[in-house]
Amino acid sequence: MNKKQKRNLCRIIITAILLAALHFSDEGVSIAAACISYASGTFFFRVYPVLHFVLFMIPYLIIGHDVLRKALKGIKNRQPMDESLLMSIATMGAVVLALYQDVTGGHGDYDEAIAVMLFYQTGEWFQSVAVGKSRRNISELMDIRPDYANVEIDGKLEQVDPDEVEIGTEIVVNPGEKIPIDGIIISGTGSLDTAALTGESLPRQIQTGDEVISGCINLTSPLRIRTTKEFGESTVSKILDLVENASSRKSRSEDFITKFARIYTPAVVCSAIALAVFPPLVRLLLHMDPMWGSFIYRALSFLVISCPCALVVSIPLTFFAGIGGASHAGILVKGSNYLETLSETDTVVFDKTGTLTAGNFEVDAIHQSPLKERELIEIAALAEAASSHPISLSLKRAYGEEPDRSRVSDIEEIAGHGIKAVVDGKNVAVGNTKLMNSVGAAYKECPDDIGTVIHVSIDGVYAGHIVISDIVKPHSAEAIKSLKACGIKQTVMLTGDASKIADKVASELGIDEVHSELLPADKVERVDALIENRSGKGKLAFVGDGINDAPVLSRADIGIAMGAMGSDAAIEAADVVLMDDDPLKIAEAIRIAKKCLRIVKENIGFAIGVKLLCLILSAFGLADMWLAVFADVGVMILCVLNAVRALITKK
Repeated sequence: MNKKQKRNLCRIIITAILLAALHFSDEGVSIAAACISYASGTFFFRVYPVLHFVLFMIPYLIIGHDVLRKALKGIKNRQPMDESLLMSIATMGAVVLALYQDVTGGHGDYDEAIAVMLFYQTGEWFQSVAVGKSRRNISELMDIRPDYANVEIDGKLEQVDPDEVEIGTEIVVNPGEKIPIDGIIISGTGSLDTAALTGESLPRQIQTGDEVISGCINLTSPLRIRTTKEFGESTVSKILDLVENASSRKSRSEDFITKFARIYTPAVVCSAIALAVFPPLVRLLLHMDPMWGSFIYRALSFLVISCPCALVVSIPLTFFAGIGGASHAGILVKGSNYLETLSETDTVVFDKTGTLTAGNFEVDAIHQSPLKERELIEIAALAEAASSHPISLSLKRAYGEEPDRSRVSDIEEIAGHGIKAVVDGKNVAVGNTKLMNSVGAAYKECPDDIGTVIHVSIDGVYAGHIVISDIVKPHSAEAIKSLKACGIKQTVMLTGDASKIADKVASELGIDEVHSELLPADKVERVDALIENRSGKGKLAFVGDGINDAPVLSRADIGIAMGAMGSDAAIEAADVVLMDDDPLKIAEAIRIAKKCLRIVKENIGFAIGVKLLCLILSAFGLADMWLAVFADVGVMILCVLNAVRALITKK
C-alpha cells in the first residue's frame, strides 16, 4: 500500500471505532446533556441536540471531508453530477433528518449517515488497492526500462543515461543487467532472459553478430554491443509508450458507461427530488398525513442506491487488468477498444512466410543424385560460399561447417540463374533449369517440387537436385486447432508463394481457405472482399509479420503482428503486438479478450440488476439506508474484485 492508501485505511478504522463507541454510549450522551442543562440552567432539549450533533459530526467529517470537498469542487467547476455529489446529498440529508428529530423531541439517528460515508470510503479503498495491484503487475511485468548504459571512456566503464548514447556507440552489458538499447553483438556469447518481452521463461541463446533488443536481461557473460538505434527509437521505449498509452483508447463499453453516467446522474437526482416532494403533496391533497420525513428518507436511500460508481470504476478497471494480463503473456494490446474488437473476432487471416512458417529456407529433400547426400550438399555449399542469398545461406547451414574458400575459385553469379564456380578443380553449376540448359546438363524434373529446386551439375554432368522450402513453425498446426476451439469460424491464408507450396502448407495446418501468388495490393483486395462478404457482426483479424503486410494490417478490423521483437513496422502498423513469433499466442490473446469482455458484461448486468431491484424497494419504502449501502458500496466491491480476475491469465 502507498501512503495515501494507508492514510485512508487509518481514517476508516478510526471512524469505525468512534462510530461504535458513540452508538453504544448514546445513553451517556443523554445523561451528559442533562447534566449540562441542569448546571447551566437551560432546558435539556436545547443542549441534547447540539451535543448529539457535534459528537457524531466528528467521525462524519473525519471520514467524509474529502467527499464533501470533491462535491463542492464539482459544483464550482460546473461539473457537479458525480458520485461525490450523490453521497454528499444523501448523507447530509440524513444528518439534517436526525437533527430535526432531536430538535422536535425525538431521537435522531446519525449512524446511518456516517455508515454510508464509511462504507463508501471502504469501497473506494478497495478500488484503489485493486487498481494499484493492476498497475504494479504491469510495471513489474514491463519493468524493462533501463536505468543506465555502460560506456567505456578512457579505459573505464561509466554509467550514462541511455538517452545520451548515440547510434554506433559501443556499450557493455554485464551479467544481470538489462540491454539498454538495440544493437549488434560485436563480442561475447551467452543467453538472454526475454520473459519481460515475450512472457516465455526459456532463455534465448546469442552469439557474436546477432541482433539484440533492449529490455532483455543478460544472464551469463559480458557482452559488447554496438548500438543501432537511439534510446527513443529502441524496442523498450516503443513498448513502454505503447503500454502507457493503452488506456487512452477507450472501448465502446467504456464510452457507453461515461455517457450513461452523464445522463444517469442528473436523472437520478431529479427522480429523488420527485420522490421526496410529489407523494407528500398528493397525500396532502387527499387530506392524509404527508409523511415528509418518511419520503425524504426514501429519497435519500434512493440517491445512495443509484450511485453509478460500481460501473464507472469496475469497467475501466476490467479493461486495464485485461491489458495487464495480456502483457504478462507477451501480448501487447494498444487499447481497450482493440481488446473489445479482438473478443468479437470470428475470422482470422494469415500471411504465410514469417507467420505460419519460420521464414527461413531449409534443405527439405535431395533427389535424383548418384552422389551421397552429404557430398552433394558439400559441393553446393562450396559453390555458394561467397553468396549471402537466403538460398545460399540455407545450403551452408545444411552443410554444417564453414566452407573452405581455398577449395573454390572462379565464382560467377548469374542473376536469375544461379552460380558457377570451380570446386576442387571441377566446373560446378548450382541453380535453376535455365542454368542447367546453359551448361548442357541433362537435368531431371523434381517429382515433388513443393519448394525451390536447386539443380547441381559437375563438369556438365547432372549430379542431382536439392529441394529447399520454408519450414512450418512447430506450433502452427496446434495454433489453428486452438483458434477453432475458441470460436473462430474461418481461417484464411494469403501468400505470394506458388499455389503448390501454399496448398501444401494449408492442407498440413488445416486452414479453411487459401489464396496464393498474391502481391501486397492483392492481399488488401482479398481482405476487403472477406470483410464485405462476411455474415453477422464478427470481426476479421489479419496476422502478419508487420513489415511487408502493413497495408493489410491497417485494413483489417484488427491487425496482429507476429514475430515483432525489434520490428518497428510491426509496432507501428498493428493493433496487437505478439512479442515472439509463436502463433499459439493468437488464440491466447483472443481468450484473454473474451474473458475480459465476459467480466465486463457480468459487472454491468449484476450492478444494474441489483440497483434496479433496490431502487424499486426504496421507492416503496421497503429498503432502508443499510440496504442502500450494500446496493452501492457492496456492489462496487464485488464488481472490483471480479474485475481483478482479468489480470489472471492461464495458458
